[in-house]
Amino acid sequence: MKKIISMFVWLVTTGLCWGQNVSRPESYNYSRGVEAVQKEDFNEGLEYLNKELEENPKNGYAYAWLSVIRNHNEEYGRAISALDMALKYIPSKDKQYQVFCYSSKSRVYKELNQYDKALSCINRAIKIQPEDEDLYESRAQLYFEQEQYDLADEDYKKIISLDAGSVMGYMGLGRNAKERKDYTNAIERFNYVVQLAPDYSSSYSFRAEVYIAQKKYNEAASDVVKALSINKDNKAFYHMQQLADSSLISITTRLKVEANKAPTESYWPYCLGVVYSCAEKYHKAAEAYKSAYKLDKNDVIAYQIAKTYDELGAYHEALKYCNEAIQADSSDYDYVLLSSVIKDDMGESVSAIEDLNKYVKMTADSYFGYYRRGWVKDHSGDTEGAIEDYTISITLEPRYTYAYLNRGVLYNLLGESELAKKDFEEVVARDTLKSETHTPYALYYLGKKKEAVDFMQQLLSKNPDKGLFYEATCLYSIMGDTEQSLAYLTKVFEAGYRRFAHIKRDRDLKNLRSTPGFKALLEKYERIHFNEAAKEETGTEAPLVTEVVEVPFSKVGNVYKVPCKINNLPLHFIFDTGASDVSISNVEATFMMKNDYLKSTDVMGRQNYLTADGEICEGTVINLRTVNFAGLHLENVKASVVRNQSAPLLLGQSVLNRLGKIEIDNGKGLLKVTYNRPRSESDLDTINP
Repeated sequence: MKKIISMFVWLVTTGLCWGQNVSRPESYNYSRGVEAVQKEDFNEGLEYLNKELEENPKNGYAYAWLSVIRNHNEEYGRAISALDMALKYIPSKDKQYQVFCYSSKSRVYKELNQYDKALSCINRAIKIQPEDEDLYESRAQLYFEQEQYDLADEDYKKIISLDAGSVMGYMGLGRNAKERKDYTNAIERFNYVVQLAPDYSSSYSFRAEVYIAQKKYNEAASDVVKALSINKDNKAFYHMQQLADSSLISITTRLKVEANKAPTESYWPYCLGVVYSCAEKYHKAAEAYKSAYKLDKNDVIAYQIAKTYDELGAYHEALKYCNEAIQADSSDYDYVLLSSVIKDDMGESVSAIEDLNKYVKMTADSYFGYYRRGWVKDHSGDTEGAIEDYTISITLEPRYTYAYLNRGVLYNLLGESELAKKDFEEVVARDTLKSETHTPYALYYLGKKKEAVDFMQQLLSKNPDKGLFYEATCLYSIMGDTEQSLAYLTKVFEAGYRRFAHIKRDRDLKNLRSTPGFKALLEKYERIHFNEAAKEETGTEAPLVTEVVEVPFSKVGNVYKVPCKINNLPLHFIFDTGASDVSISNVEATFMMKNDYLKSTDVMGRQNYLTADGEICEGTVINLRTVNFAGLHLENVKASVVRNQSAPLLLGQSVLNRLGKIEIDNGKGLLKVTYNRPRSESDLDTINP
């Protein structure tokens, strides 16, 4: 707890002086200063208390109240000085203020991580007033934070002995048991608190934490929702988000029940939106947030809707709701930042920089605004401006190593190799835990390619998500391994990434963008995205467009030979309408394996297959990750490897059916493939020029 504001409430509301005949000051400046602090007008309080101390420098009570202000301002040194002066001048018989001063000093020392002094001060307070439960609770917390659970237990037991009906003693014992992984004991303690105080939300949220540790997710979900229903418990809200990963159905079902029970409350659909967002179910999240927004049109919900639509790539909808959030509260700089992100995702970098200029003015002392503006300038071609912003960001926050990395890349582009090297070395040196996603880039730029690859693969093995997939896409593109880069970009899209504008201009993807596979993959997912966005905005699928692709072939005997690329290896295949599956000779398969066009993970097993003449043969089954020809792109095509060394690469019905209607024009030497795809934005431009 960084700000000790509530202590004055304790002083004011405690009317007795514990049986002592104590005379306290009633001067004008002192009284006005105390009143101001009570109203949390700390500037006015400081003014009056300073005036009081100018006139009465030995008024210890004024120093005590002054310490509250110093704590609120996080001026811990001045707070300690004020408390020392208070203890010097406040009469020792005024135990109430003596306890306040020692307990306040304990809290200040705790903020400074000086636990020995914190304990010494709280011990002095307990010695003065040994029957005060709050003092034992404060000391137990100090013990808990130092993992001295046995000592903390003794203080919690003391609290119970002073007040058998108090929940804090049992809550503390339960929490300590949970830290010892004594889950049975912890559950028993929290169960008892539920009996003592059924409407005390923390008993449910803490018990939920234990259930999660035990992987009893249904019980955890029940307790989380119960705690939320009592007072929107913050700890329960946190665990609700945890359950999005471990028990999505259980937590969402209970939230829907609450939403049905209270159809006019926006809180429950809002919670549903949060859970679905955590689970990356953004379509459902948008639906839930919008249900909440219908009930309560506030800026927080509008902001969440905007973030969700941005994740979906529905940028116009995202900007609409972001603007509504800004209109409701133009002082919230997070809303301005999101506006810049959305506009940048749309490819509107100039407008994004205008927003970031506002954000920088609103958060002048923060490094992130400069970094983000530098990043947009970076991929918009303003190299000098980007370097300037990165440098300011580094000055304000030297630990943020992304700024070093990006500045180093720009120095390289300008031919400043020594400056670039220093930045890359700084990135590696600061990653002491070997866990930062940008370290592999720095290693590669320092000429340590193998270390870079190993580092990235280690990261991927620990946390394979779309963010890391995108990092891997960029790294392999920079290294020139476009096949691996394309494979990871496929995973990025499959995981729901839809920031196409950024992909089209990301400097790291320059090598990948020059490949035909990139264009085909991007077009595929842009069509998918257009359909997703149409469904979000209209509730229906995008209309289909019929397209005809003409594939040139050469006829050899009675078969049709077509050039293609299998896993980016140029080959020819036989278009065989009589074969049921895809087959490849063991010679070609062996060559692909030896030259890394096939990987061990592509081998799927064995199966029987039927040839065109009706013969049943056995072959090894492999997965062809990509098959490209004439602009058509197929992924994950299953193929059988046959032992006949002269066997051609055959594409049979299993692939033909995926393409659409096939027609053969012998006169023109063309295969005509007719298929349906969702209408895209470019189609609309053609219809409405």
